[in-house]
Amino acid sequence: MHVTIAILTILASFKWANWKNWRAYHASMFFISTGGLLYEYIVQENTLWKFHPDILYGHHMVVIVYAVLTMPVSVLIFLSHFPPSWGRRFIYILVWSGMYIFVEWILLVFERISYQNGWRLWFSFLFDIMMFSVIAIHQHKPFLAYLISLPIIFFLIIYFDIPFKFAK
Repeated sequence: MHVTIAILTILASFKWANWKNWRAYHASMFFISTGGLLYEYIVQENTLWKFHPDILYGHHMVVIVYAVLTMPVSVLIFLSHFPPSWGRRFIYILVWSGMYIFVEWILLVFERISYQNGWRLWFSFLFDIMMFSVIAIHQHKPFLAYLISLPIIFFLIIYFDIPFKFAK
């Protein structure tokens, strides 16, 4: 199922992504990829969600596929059509968050993802809204996006009581 999501994301990018100008979105694509990998490193075995592989070997391989392929490509699609007006931006972020939560719900139904440490599906929806908002900010004001991300990270670590370790 995870491979199918990656393939569908790539196929969707051929139709909807602005590949001609991918360099304009590269920093934000890298931002999301780095964030996903950094999350996995920081929380290690104390994750809020865990992917269960189907074809891929192990949780970490699924994480790598999402962090290196699926997420950056979906950010390219997301930013390729980001609307100029504030009202439309809010709706656009909600639509993208809705698509992400729908895919996550499917993963949950088919037991390809599970939650730990008090995480729930509706937290994912709130997280998606925050994530797409920060990505949109990062596209034009990267430093501000980093500043916004830090308190969010610390809040999640404290609220969900995740041991914060840089090394074992």
